Amino acid sequence: MSTPVIAIFDVGKTNKKLFLFDENYQMVYEQSAKFIETVDEDGFPCDNLENLRLSVFDSLRAAFSKKEFQIKAINFATYGASFVYIDEEGKPLTPLYNYLKPYDPALQKQFYDTYGGEQQFSMLTASPVLGNLNSGMQLYRMKYEKPDVYANIKYALHLPQYMSYLLTGQPVTDITSIGCHTNLWDFTKNDYHEWVYKEGIIEKLAPLVPSDSVLAPTFPGTGYSVGIGLHDSSSALIPYLVSFHEPFMLISTGTWCISMNPFNNTPLTEEELKSDCLAYLTYKGQPVKSSRLFAGYEHEQQVKRIAEHFNVDTAKYKTVGYDPEIIAKLKGRSDAGLTSVSKDGLKESPFAQRDLASFNTYTEAYHQLILDLVTAQKASTELVMNSSVKRLFVDGGFSKNPIYMNLLAAAFPKLEIFSASMAQATAVGAALAIHSEWNSKLLPTDIIELKYYSITQDVSL
Repeated sequence: MSTPVIAIFDVGKTNKKLFLFDENYQMVYEQSAKFIETVDEDGFPCDNLENLRLSVFDSLRAAFSKKEFQIKAINFATYGASFVYIDEEGKPLTPLYNYLKPYDPALQKQFYDTYGGEQQFSMLTASPVLGNLNSGMQLYRMKYEKPDVYANIKYALHLPQYMSYLLTGQPVTDITSIGCHTNLWDFTKNDYHEWVYKEGIIEKLAPLVPSDSVLAPTFPGTGYSVGIGLHDSSSALIPYLVSFHEPFMLISTGTWCISMNPFNNTPLTEEELKSDCLAYLTYKGQPVKSSRLFAGYEHEQQVKRIAEHFNVDTAKYKTVGYDPEIIAKLKGRSDAGLTSVSKDGLKESPFAQRDLASFNTYTEAYHQLILDLVTAQKASTELVMNSSVKRLFVDGGFSKNPIYMNLLAAAFPKLEIFSASMAQATAVGAALAIHSEWNSKLLPTDIIELKYYSITQDVSL
């Protein structure tokens, strides 16, 4: 007899994965592939949309061919701030533009001058000024820089909803994608910001439907339904909201390290916005005060630099354990003061400015990198922390890094610090969002394994 499962596509900036989970949320199948980059019309790197489309179909055909599984539902969680512009026939009109692409300063000034100025606008939309990372600004750019293309856009679909569209043919909009630093949503009105209506952008946005909705598929297969997709950061929070009810914070680590506090609904301040704070919306539409740090990307870049300097494999860091004696030595260095990070200076870790020749070993240099990143992480996380929080969970790549976790415990001595181990929190969140549509069992209470980190050495940050 075949096992009932849900298929989840988890698409990050680096990897795209397909998981199958059984009704106990145990992963029973995994397929992974690297993204193949291409370039847009300006030569700026971007993900290959056609490659992604074909891989969705190929991966699903392979999964459906496995007779030991019965796919009951499919859902998606992807990185945010990325639109796919489709025409009347549902075909993409442009490349999948990279959210790191520079934004024209003159056009950005035009926008904010028209709609109340950066500070006021950012506070209403809970969106720091981030250029193309504010995905609504991508639509504004299309309207003014590519009016011919803009005129042919039937719908602008965020990437999770485009992936759902591939299997259903139904264009929809999801609140978790709209609510993540897009400049589109007015958190004070719980509606689109007035500029979306004044500029006619609303006509390019598909109908807004609940995040736990499912749609009928057009892709071959029987007896399954398709979710509408979720923004990955909001999806990663779902297992924690289901499992824990006492106030907590989650640091979801990946390319970005997002500190999310579901128990802080105070309005964003000007200082917080300048320090890259924002608010997400949960899949139930509730605001989550959050701060962002580009620490995963910084780690990736600096690990390459260290490996090249010491002539070792770039993956060597995975074998490096936590050594408190090295940390104590590093804190006594003459340049230790570099490690301190002001709350206005969270864009780049100090490690990029360090001379690698000043470190005796790879291990020493790598400890310094993590020390710098955790110092920045502490400053970032504290921006959205409040006194109600007693626990801090860490999931994603850094949760498996013993140096990071031990230093984080030292950074927050009054909190209970846990690395959260589960089979892909982002993917599980997307499965939980539509639990009742595919799963005959009750919501699970034991899907997150926690490892407690205490301060065992005299190390403080």
